[in-house]
Amino acid sequence: MLSDAQRARYDRHLKLEEFGAAAQERLLESSVLVVGAGGLGSPALLYLAAAGIGRLGIVDDDVVDMSNLQRQVVHRNHDVGSPKAASAERAVRDLNPDVAVEIHDFRLDEGNSRALLSEYDLVLDGSDNFPTRYLINDAAYFERRPVMHGSIYRFEGQVTVFAPRKGPCYRCLFPHPPPADSVPSCSQAGVLGMLPGVIGMVQATEAVKLLAGIGEPLIGRLLRYDALGMRWSELRLGRDSACPLCGDEPSISEVKSIEQAAAAVQSVQPMTPEELEELRMGGVDHLLLDVREPAEVVAGGISGAWNIPLRELPQRLGELGDWHERLVVCQCQRGGRGAEAAELLKCAGFNRLANLEGGYLGWRRLLAIG
Repeated sequence: MLSDAQRARYDRHLKLEEFGAAAQERLLESSVLVVGAGGLGSPALLYLAAAGIGRLGIVDDDVVDMSNLQRQVVHRNHDVGSPKAASAERAVRDLNPDVAVEIHDFRLDEGNSRALLSEYDLVLDGSDNFPTRYLINDAAYFERRPVMHGSIYRFEGQVTVFAPRKGPCYRCLFPHPPPADSVPSCSQAGVLGMLPGVIGMVQATEAVKLLAGIGEPLIGRLLRYDALGMRWSELRLGRDSACPLCGDEPSISEVKSIEQAAAAVQSVQPMTPEELEELRMGGVDHLLLDVREPAEVVAGGISGAWNIPLRELPQRLGELGDWHERLVVCQCQRGGRGAEAAELLKCAGFNRLANLEGGYLGWRRLLAIG
């Protein structure tokens, strides 16, 4: 039963007919593991604590840097140099003494991930790298824990919920990691400070909905956000029957390192610049889909390419209606966004897909050598 102090604290929840005391009590009895106390984890931790999640686990082995403060709002100026997990714990305790906080100041790996995830009701993935995302996905699948997935890049973000046995997993969307160094980190490419706040709060909202048993979760739906255009778009996702983890004939039976994850069966064909030139010179039927931003295309591109920016691709799939069974080669600047575009097209039912390795810059280097 809620105490008088708790009834005062959660008064606005209790006034919601769809929520009420029963849902609030479920939150107070629930637990969430937040992986990463950075851009996504910061707003998520604050709002989960404010909502009254009974137990929060924080996984992070990094320390607070001055450059983090532009977007990682759980930390303060005096926290610079402190462990992020400890800094986040202080902020959560100051916000809501109802919440029990557990610090895990180490990195997740194949040896500890399943045991840790099994101690919590669900996982909020605030990581910023592919190895950890695959690790969380696989461990959560085996432990049957839902994952609130979010990712950000410059001015764009995306969020979905991976619920084992109820919808697709991360590998259904991205069967294999992109080429090494093909996707710049936030420290390399930059990121709008408010962007992780938006995505992290959506992740927290989905966590509260699942734990309270209200609303329609983002299972089988990928929500994309374009901060510059202030637009939201949605892409329906389906479970991949050929997924090596959750498919009809899975080949993954345990949590493995990223090196092993990268060896998963590839559903999108990698294509070298040399192979692309052979296609073009040989007149082989194909569509070269340039998913870069217009400013990048103006600065230089491959002749004959069709430009649809990656952020617009979910809304413009109808323009590619005649290409479901014909070869589509996705191309970006370095290869990372092209891989993401190819996987989005795969989820939408396109069957012959390739990603240009190295992107436009790789193709340009080939011409320079030639």
